[in-house]
Amino acid sequence: MIDQIFSKLKGDKWIWIIVIVLSGWSLLAVYSSVGTLAYKEGKGTELYLFKHFSIIAIGLVLMYLSHKLDYRYYAGISKMLMIITIPLLLFTLIGGNKVNDASRWVTIPVINQTFQTSDLAKLALITFLARMLSRKQEDIKDVKKSFAPIMGAVCAVFVLIAWANLSTALMLFGTCVLLLLIGRISFKQIAIVCVGGGFLLALVILIGPRRATYLSRIEGFFRTEEVASGDVPFQEDKNYQANLAKMTIASGEFFGKGAGNSMGRNLLPHPYSDFIFAIIIEEYGTLGGAILLMLYMALMYRCIRIVTLSPRAFGAFLAAGLGFSLTIQALANMAVAVGLGPVTGVPLPLVSMGGTSILFTSVALGIILSVSRNIEELKGKEELNEIPKPQKVVVGTI
Repeated sequence: MIDQIFSKLKGDKWIWIIVIVLSGWSLLAVYSSVGTLAYKEGKGTELYLFKHFSIIAIGLVLMYLSHKLDYRYYAGISKMLMIITIPLLLFTLIGGNKVNDASRWVTIPVINQTFQTSDLAKLALITFLARMLSRKQEDIKDVKKSFAPIMGAVCAVFVLIAWANLSTALMLFGTCVLLLLIGRISFKQIAIVCVGGGFLLALVILIGPRRATYLSRIEGFFRTEEVASGDVPFQEDKNYQANLAKMTIASGEFFGKGAGNSMGRNLLPHPYSDFIFAIIIEEYGTLGGAILLMLYMALMYRCIRIVTLSPRAFGAFLAAGLGFSLTIQALANMAVAVGLGPVTGVPLPLVSMGGTSILFTSVALGIILSVSRNIEELKGKEELNEIPKPQKVVVGTI
């Protein structure tokens, strides 16, 4: 039966396996983490488990459908997505749902569900950037023809996301810089991009609506005084969440306490999303955390392998950009949990409880698998001598 299922799944089989393992692990971790939330809301934990399972199931369906579509169609779709994304981000800032002074969500009227527009923006910008880089390779060094339109899109999306969600904007900006490097943009132009990004970053931190939150988190991360000295009550410490996460991780030791035996879930503010990695290490130990990290590294490796095998530049840029985006987000979430970065509120891809994050992550993985499926089909035709062997890299083709 397993062979029959995998026979219908095209593309890199290891990516499918990694996604299935992460999804199954997510069900266990979320079910273990929502007890306090269920108690506060007066609902059963099974309700949250069923809702999370439903979202994962829908995500897998979207992943399957998006991997069946030839990835070259996404070049045209990306243009339409960008046309939709910019006004949607503006609307989110002006009339979106506010939580902690951040307008990140809009409500879909018919189904009355919230929608985080930055998730759509990430997918739209990366696919659009891949399209632009593949089409502009002949004039890639030309500032007017290539650099200006590419950076116009990047900066516009960056500012609109950063105004309310700086961490997501920075990760997306980093992914774009990596794509520019792969796309043969000159180091001088990339340096200009980084300087411009730094200026926009300072602008958001200093005058943005969440400037107090950003400055507090940065100060809290770099400050040196210890709560143990008694000068600052533990609950009022700016690193309160991060310190709880560290204690939760430390209590897990090497092999963990076992599934469902977490104590940190009752203390951490968002154990089912932002700090789910801490809960996983507490229950499955350092060994479990290392295995989870290796799964994301394996996912990135398979994406890089697709990049090296793709006969078309657009496919290579797609796999690289979407793969980098998912891996950077995973590493950022883990870094916050273990105290290597300030608190960001970034979910762990495919593992944290969430709606739009899981759905758009699934679509991104489906697009990567579509590129991989195309490689397999070309390889099969080569073996049948139906087509000549393609060049490893065909610059400028979609």
